[in-house]
Amino acid sequence: MIYTHMNTAIALTLQLLLLLAAPAVAAQEPNQLPDPDGKPASMRKPVQVYILMGQSNMLGAGKIKGEDGSLEHAVKEKGLYPYLVDDEGQWTVRQDVRNVRVMGSGTGGTRQFNNEFMTITGGKIGPEFGIGHHVGHATKAPVMILKSCIGNRSLGWDLLPPGSEQYEYEGKIYAGYKDSPDAWDKGTEPEPIGWYAGMQYDGDVARAKKVLDELNKYYPDAKRYEVAGFFWWQGDKDRYKDAHASKYEENLVRLIQQLRKDFEAPKAKFVMATLGQTEKGATGNEGKILDAMFAVDGTSGKYPKFKGNVATVYSHPLSKGGSSNGHYSGNAETYMNIGEAMGAAMVELIDG
Repeated sequence: MIYTHMNTAIALTLQLLLLLAAPAVAAQEPNQLPDPDGKPASMRKPVQVYILMGQSNMLGAGKIKGEDGSLEHAVKEKGLYPYLVDDEGQWTVRQDVRNVRVMGSGTGGTRQFNNEFMTITGGKIGPEFGIGHHVGHATKAPVMILKSCIGNRSLGWDLLPPGSEQYEYEGKIYAGYKDSPDAWDKGTEPEPIGWYAGMQYDGDVARAKKVLDELNKYYPDAKRYEVAGFFWWQGDKDRYKDAHASKYEENLVRLIQQLRKDFEAPKAKFVMATLGQTEKGATGNEGKILDAMFAVDGTSGKYPKFKGNVATVYSHPLSKGGSSNGHYSGNAETYMNIGEAMGAAMVELIDG
């Protein structure tokens, strides 16, 4: 009889422990976004614009169609990201979020790739869908996701923001904003090439501004907008040059400040994502870039002016493998996971 009572007590204790543990387990699960309600946003409020910049992974290489690793497989076979499909299995449409993408090389011409309410189209995705659904759900105003970027561009050269000055590194002088070429031997005169430091920055900013100048063309019936935030996913090209990697933090700080100035949005939030293959504790150039992104995060305390308005998403746990220069093998889950994390980080900054 004593044995039976002991067993009963042990069982009750175990049940109690399981009940106590249950909320903690649930709390670790990501918040599940609801399906979009299909309703348009009130146009009485200004469009909240989020500008996406970076290089090829921000551009997007996640496969939509195919077997394991595609978005179709993730959604329809694995049950992930259910808000992307309706009850009939068709891609949902967010009538309150406009998806716009423009692209061009340097300060050259502009190609328009997207201008529609947010839904899955084409053959590839970037992080914009995770971003757009999060900020769209949290925002009681029309939203525009405005992507202006191109692949194979470095912050230390192509995207170097205005105000950046020349510097010396291992016997070479490296370009400041609008200098050409990227570097030259100390004590010699530089021989300009057909590209200058910051040329892609200038072009990407100009293309985004042109969209906003023609707001009604890209968001029907819209009359006003506010640049609410910036998203940045970049760093791959900078890891191939020691000089660029060593200046990444300094350039990143200037980038944030300059974007806010150029778009007249001093209070706009800024969210960046690290390279998916780079783990905490990494050394070399990848480690420098990772450390730079963590240093600039508003919670680090290194830059008090960024507290509550700059956030860094640590991408390594979210990546499904591969590396940034291989576009994570085109795995759509990587792009969705990182996009969702970036969107959630932005919402947290906005809610403050």
